[in-house]
Amino acid sequence: MSIEDIILKYSCRGMDLLRPYLPEDFCSRAALKIVNLKNPDRRERIILATGFYVRGFAETDGPLGVYVLAKVLEGVGFEPVIVTDRYCRDFFESEGWQVIYMETGTADMYTDSTEQVVEIIDKINPVCLISVERCGENIHGDYTNMRGISIRKNTAPVDKLFVLAKNRGIFTVGIGDGGNEIGMGNLKKQISKKLPLVPCDVCTDVLIIATVSNWGAYGLAAEIAKVLQKKMPLWVPVEEFLKRIVDIGCVDGVIGEQNCSIDGFDLSKEKEIYEECAKSSRL
Repeated sequence: MSIEDIILKYSCRGMDLLRPYLPEDFCSRAALKIVNLKNPDRRERIILATGFYVRGFAETDGPLGVYVLAKVLEGVGFEPVIVTDRYCRDFFESEGWQVIYMETGTADMYTDSTEQVVEIIDKINPVCLISVERCGENIHGDYTNMRGISIRKNTAPVDKLFVLAKNRGIFTVGIGDGGNEIGMGNLKKQISKKLPLVPCDVCTDVLIIATVSNWGAYGLAAEIAKVLQKKMPLWVPVEEFLKRIVDIGCVDGVIGEQNCSIDGFDLSKEKEIYEECAKSSRL
C-alpha cells in the first residue's frame, strides 16, 4: 500500500474524487524535494502553517500534523518555524520552536499585509513552506469554512506568505482535506465541478490531499524519513499533545466541540493512520 493510499483511507469528503488529477506519488514527490533542500552545513528553516478557525477556537486537525512534521523535520536536520494566529496560542512554545502569530480582526489587514508578509519571509529566510489545514483566500476573495460561512475576520492572511514564497521560487506544499485550504488552488477547476464549495485560490508547488489533513502531514513526515533512510518514530506523544490543546480550547472541526477527536474520527483512527505511515518509513 502506498503512502497516498494510507492517508486517503476512509475518504468521505471527496478527496478520492480529486486523486486522479494529481500525480500518483504526490506525497513522495513533496518529500523528495524537501530532502533535496537540506544543507549539510546548517539547519535550514522550514515554515509550517496551521490553525483553522472554528467557533472561536482552532480545530484539532492541523496542529497535530504540524507537531509530528516539526518533530521529524527537526530530527533530520531542519529548523521548524510555526506560523499561525492567536487561536493556536500556547500550542507549540513548550517544544522550543519559534512561533510567529499573524494578526486577525483588523479590517484592512488583508490589503495592508504585504509589509508583514515580506518581513516574515525575509527574517526567516525559509527554504520551504508547508501548510497543514490552513484556510486560504478563495476564488471570490473570501475565507470560508466548509459550510460556506465567511471566517475572514478570524483568519490571519497566512496564505499570503505562500503566494510571496512561490513568486520568489521558494518551494511550497499545501496539505488539505476539503477544498478551502492553502494549496487547493491547484485543483480549483476540478473542485468547483465536483465538490459543493467555493475552492481556495492559493496554489502551491505540490498539493497533498488526505482524508484528514493531519494524515497528510504524517504521510509527508514518513516519506521524508524514508528518503533519508531514517525511521519515523512510532506514535510520538500525539495523544498527550491533543489533550493539552483541547484543554486550551481546541475543537473538533466537524462536531464543533472540545473533544479529543479529529474531523469526527476518534483518536484510534488517528493512531491507526499514524502507525501505518510510521511503519511504511521502515520499508
